[in-house]
Amino acid sequence: QVQLVESGGGLVQPGGSLRLSCAASGSIFGITTMGWYRQAPGKQRELVATITSGGSTNIADSVKGRFPISRDNAKNTVYLQMNSLKPEDTAVYYCKADVKRLAGIAVYWGQGTQVTVSS
Repeated sequence: QVQLVESGGGLVQPGGSLRLSCAASGSIFGITTMGWYRQAPGKQRELVATITSGGSTNIADSVKGRFPISRDNAKNTVYLQMNSLKPEDTAVYYCKADVKRLAGIAVYWGQGTQVTVSS
């Protein structure tokens, strides 16, 4: 089995910063894409940013220039540095990983971490 453990959420004032981390562990032969999605109350889950094992990124327009994404392939860990946070960034942030297993690629989600931007 594969587990994704997220950390780094919390309460921050507008303009502040937070760094989210997500570490994958378990029966992993490799991870293709890792990334972050978020879901605000009453809204659908949306993509924030993803990064491939080769370092190619896909970042939502709403966070481009504020939320750089990075990963450490040796540690199976992805990071999201959130800068210049706005109240509209408030949401539960979920980590996602596309994991290579013996039978193919399986998608795993973390349990979610709350990010609240408020004064």
